[in-house]
Amino acid sequence: MSNAQQPLALSFPLRGSQLIEASAGTGKTFTISALYLRLVLGHGGEMSGFGQELLPPQILVVTFTDAATKELRDRIRTRLAEAARFFRQEIEAPDALIAELRNEFAAEQWAGCASRLDIAAQWMDEAAVSTIHSWCQRMLREHAFDSGSLFTQSLETDHSDLLGEVLRDYWRKFCYPMSGDALNWVRDNWGGPASLLPRVRALFGSERATVTQTPTQLIEQSIQERRETLKILKSPWANWAAELHAICIDGVNCKVVDGRKMQERYFRPWFDKLIAWANDEEQEQLDLGTGFTRLTPDGIAEAWKNNPPSHPAFEAMVELKVALDTLPTPDAAVLEHAAQWVGARFEEEKRRRAEMGFDDMLLRLDAALRGAGGERLATLIREQFPVALIDEFQDTDPVQYRIFDSIYRLEANDESTGLFLIGDPKQAIYAFRGADIYTYLRARYATAGRLHTLGTNYRSSHAMVEAVNHVFARAEQSVSGRGAFLFRRAHDNPVPFQAVDSQGRKEVFQLDDSVVAALNVWQLESDQPVSGAVYRQQMAASCASAIVRLLNAGQQGRAGFARTGEALKGVLPADIAILVRDGKEAQAVRGELSARGVRSVYLSDKDSVFAAQEAHDLLAWLKACAEPDAERTLRAALACITLDLPLAELELLNQDELAWENRVMQFRDYRRIWRTQGVLPMLRRLLHDFKLPQALVQRSDGERVLTNLLHLSELMQQAAAELDGEQALIRHLGEHLALSGQAGEEQILRLESDEQLVKVVTIHKSKGLEYPLVFLPFICSTKPVDGSRLPLHFHDADGHAQISLKPTAALIEQADEERLAEDLRLLYVALTRAQHACWLGVADLKRGNANGSILHRSALGYLLGGGEPLAESAGLGSWLRSLAENQPTVHVEPMPEPTAETFSAPRSEAALSKPRLPRRSARENWWIASYSALRIGDIITDSGDQSPDSPQAQKLFDDERLDPDAPRETPASGGDIHRFPRGPNPGTFLHGLLEWAGEKGFADAAADPQALEKVVAQRCNRRDWKGWINTLTDWLKHLLSMPLRLGEADQPVALSQLDQPNQYRVEMEFWLACSKVDVARLDALVRRYTHDGAPRAAAETVSLNGMFKGFIDLTFEHQGRYYVADYKSNWLGVDDDAYTAAAMESAILENRYDLQYVLYLLALHRQLKARLADYDYDLHMGGAVYLFVRGSLAASQGAWFTRPPRELIEGLDRLFQGRAALEDDVLSGEFA
Repeated sequence: MSNAQQPLALSFPLRGSQLIEASAGTGKTFTISALYLRLVLGHGGEMSGFGQELLPPQILVVTFTDAATKELRDRIRTRLAEAARFFRQEIEAPDALIAELRNEFAAEQWAGCASRLDIAAQWMDEAAVSTIHSWCQRMLREHAFDSGSLFTQSLETDHSDLLGEVLRDYWRKFCYPMSGDALNWVRDNWGGPASLLPRVRALFGSERATVTQTPTQLIEQSIQERRETLKILKSPWANWAAELHAICIDGVNCKVVDGRKMQERYFRPWFDKLIAWANDEEQEQLDLGTGFTRLTPDGIAEAWKNNPPSHPAFEAMVELKVALDTLPTPDAAVLEHAAQWVGARFEEEKRRRAEMGFDDMLLRLDAALRGAGGERLATLIREQFPVALIDEFQDTDPVQYRIFDSIYRLEANDESTGLFLIGDPKQAIYAFRGADIYTYLRARYATAGRLHTLGTNYRSSHAMVEAVNHVFARAEQSVSGRGAFLFRRAHDNPVPFQAVDSQGRKEVFQLDDSVVAALNVWQLESDQPVSGAVYRQQMAASCASAIVRLLNAGQQGRAGFARTGEALKGVLPADIAILVRDGKEAQAVRGELSARGVRSVYLSDKDSVFAAQEAHDLLAWLKACAEPDAERTLRAALACITLDLPLAELELLNQDELAWENRVMQFRDYRRIWRTQGVLPMLRRLLHDFKLPQALVQRSDGERVLTNLLHLSELMQQAAAELDGEQALIRHLGEHLALSGQAGEEQILRLESDEQLVKVVTIHKSKGLEYPLVFLPFICSTKPVDGSRLPLHFHDADGHAQISLKPTAALIEQADEERLAEDLRLLYVALTRAQHACWLGVADLKRGNANGSILHRSALGYLLGGGEPLAESAGLGSWLRSLAENQPTVHVEPMPEPTAETFSAPRSEAALSKPRLPRRSARENWWIASYSALRIGDIITDSGDQSPDSPQAQKLFDDERLDPDAPRETPASGGDIHRFPRGPNPGTFLHGLLEWAGEKGFADAAADPQALEKVVAQRCNRRDWKGWINTLTDWLKHLLSMPLRLGEADQPVALSQLDQPNQYRVEMEFWLACSKVDVARLDALVRRYTHDGAPRAAAETVSLNGMFKGFIDLTFEHQGRYYVADYKSNWLGVDDDAYTAAAMESAILENRYDLQYVLYLLALHRQLKARLADYDYDLHMGGAVYLFVRGSLAASQGAWFTRPPRELIEGLDRLFQGRAALEDDVLSGEFA
């Protein structure tokens, strides 16, 4: 298949910097996972391949939210696993693209490809799929030296407290010393640190000029300039006012003025105010009302019948109001000083505390990449991640762009790496979070010639796609306006609208056997522009009525989704979504839905459980429980909405003293429970006492209310663990209520039943989602920028973000243009959520008290009229008729009249089935055992872990137990090793010396007697065993150099001869899985194959179920064979003659060391099987050496060696695998 015929996901060049623009519903995530598959498989030739196979840790995938990260990781993992199974020919092709991908490889390569895909799927937990913030944090941590970052930094998700503290420092440093004019200005304009905080925070992250003067200097200088300017303004007006007054009086007397427009009772107050203002040096404000327009050349010309008088004052009046409004103020300069000082101090404090916020992660990595060692850091990151895919790139910001540009060099198009940017500029709707479409456009220019597009919509029906194409293509081709998205210039349009094809859907939406138009426009007809409140009210009622009609038709089988050959699937509430801009719109439509019996759920980016009414009621309850004797708080708690007590009962509390006392006693009991058991038990008790669960179940929203109450109760319990006392918790909840719009970890819990309701969703929240039917009742609502909210955000000619604290009319107009452009992108997102049909509410709107139409400043109004204002409200009809002309997918009609029709959801007929009982106990005796537990016959307990957690702990169990009657004193002076103290602790001491020698290197320890003696002396001195230093030093030297006799066919070897790299391991830890291993069977196997069946004590534990754990003192290799060695400090007699082979074997049997060494050899056997390709027990297994260290000078060397038969080890292996051992193995075991 040629590249021209291949889908983009297969032909896309996997090298250099590339940009993919994916319109809504065109399979962006599908394409990303396909590119991931190709990178894992190394797919593609010289033109389209990367040149090497990659694994998940080498492929960086960045997206912008945790939820998107999780979804993307899961989608990629699933795609890898499915592709692996398809390459192994286990399943049919999951999709045509994977089938086509497999055809690109020869059949003999399929098995290798499947293996590689399987490995990648299993490795996805370590895949570099993350948000931009977490990836930056990882880079700072992993490349701490090159980034100049601290190795350990804590992530602080909320720095509000620290910022408040820094701001108070600023206030103390600069505002406390103020006096006079400066102090008065700060009091009048700032008030205090709390009111200054949001204004300073708004300036963070923006480039500002450096302010060198202090706030006092800035304020005093500005006030002085203001006074001088005012003085100049006022200077002529005392005389001018009298002269103008005389002119006006003369005009009235001579009857040369229009009496309706110029009367003395109107203009006398103007001149009185002017004279008073001009003569008072301190007065700044001047309120002339209509005098500002009447006393101008145009106003006078209108009022005079002919030959209007002229005077310099009339010309000056034109500029007077503007001059007064623009008098010099210190606001901007002082605020910039505060932002500059607070920002620097804030960063300093965060670094001092080793803390980072989310933005700091990006800023610090960006600074490191632009610093002196930036190129080295970029090289290291490129080597770590040769390929990066950046999802949702339209939501990037300048810092993020700089980071990736510094690393992968977009414009240079370095083909040794890959940077693939995936996004859609038409869906860049997060400017309020810092996303910057102009940054995206810079990347678009940097990748000129390497732009790819996904051109087929897989989400919506043919008609829905055609309707959206029509709406935007019409504006794109219009001569008026600047294209569909306001980016068209003379010869360039970096954000064009390009129509997409559609795959269509298998089902069709029908109403009364007719196909419904894809785009349905409701016109609210009016003679004059209507207010936003009227628009919301009428559209909400009509929208709710229409939804009720659809749902009732769905129940009657008249409305639903039809597939060929299948019954009509009726419309359900879950099929409908209403998209809104804010909570006010959501509240309006949800209220109308509720009045008609339709349940809904509101989904917003700002969802917080603290914003719910239940949170406010909970605060009232806590206050009443903390102070039950305070009548006011208790009455407030009882009267709250959630409790919903009858008015008669509340009135009874006023009349009946006994009833009131009972309530007081009830809340005193709650206080007792709070103090003794905690806030959660107290709140649960309160809920049940007032029978709230039973009452709420009867309400349509009861499930949500109860869930919120339980969620809040748990949050209070968590907070109470870190707070001291009831009032601290009440204050904590009050603070959260004040910040209820800022949802964090307290996001409202979603219920399964929410999925079955009509969804009211903000457009921002709906991005990336899809719904069968979508209503946009308030799509014309808009909030033009008027300069009242500062700072004003805009972009300069080069596309760089700027802010202004003193905006001009031109800047305000530019900012409003950018607002309108984002509203157009929001409209695109909203329209492309629908699968089948969409309803729009349209009206000619006004703003505030003004009567002029602002419809053209809304996104839909711009698309309809090309940016031209609507001349009169009646003209809206012609705009809409023009939209629907010759376009069957668009239907325009007057807004349907609201009705009182209601919807009754069908009752669930599902009945609870009988509870299913498990066939076996859910509780298993799962535990972690060790040889020590077997030997001493531990009883299995509920603690689960019966194993030692270190080699030292194991030695305490392994070594001989002291006779209770044996003497405890330690000889003060040394003797031979046989007189060295006995018991577990001295044994562990000897073991520790050998462990030290092994970790240092047996050969190095033997070759450096001075170091050896120093270590022995230090350890003896710590235990006050100074007399044993020489004895133990000589003993250790001899033990290290003594040739150990192994098997008959093996050459002896001294510990000091184990000098090759990786020839031995000290304290090798092992874990063996064991599922209900019968210790009796294990014991029988060991008895049969070891020590010629000699009698020995029985192992006491009944069963091993869980894990078996141990530490092997020494594991070493000698001449191609592998051995385990264990050090034993058992005292067998007073001299060397006691350490005979028979005596050592007797000690082994007495202490059941036979169980220990066979299990150690089993662990070694499994390790060798896993690591040696040609492993054979008879060839590679050496055996076990038990070194009785007190007998090293004996003829036997204190060494006892054995090599159990292969049948024993393999039988144990089968037993631990859960497979039955050979029958004769078990039957031959004899118990002594």
